[in-house]
Amino acid sequence: MSNAPQQESMPKIGPNDVLRFFLELFAFVSLGIWGFVAFPLPWPGVLVGIGAPLVAILLWALFVSPKAVFRIDVFGKALVEIAVFSAAAIGWWMLGQPVVAIVFAIVAAVSGIINGRKQLAD
Repeated sequence: MSNAPQQESMPKIGPNDVLRFFLELFAFVSLGIWGFVAFPLPWPGVLVGIGAPLVAILLWALFVSPKAVFRIDVFGKALVEIAVFSAAAIGWWMLGQPVVAIVFAIVAAVSGIINGRKQLAD
């Protein structure tokens, strides 16, 4: 018997993976900000401010994350990703921040295309 540690294949984490992680966090926080700012407080602002990011996190965890509960194809993941990122960009647009909305949408789209091409190549 060999005492050598078994090498497990660790997934390679590239710059786009790190960028995607920050895009996800930014989208979730953006949805919370949108809910609290765009709607009157306390209701429905609190409900939307907490509910919108929770729904986005739930969708991401169920379908898109590396340890997703439901395994779907690349195109299904892309649809969920587009829905979450588009909601965040639209939220910024509704808050009167079109530059933030457009920059976020462009960066998210480019990152998504790079990630989708990588997944299709695997």
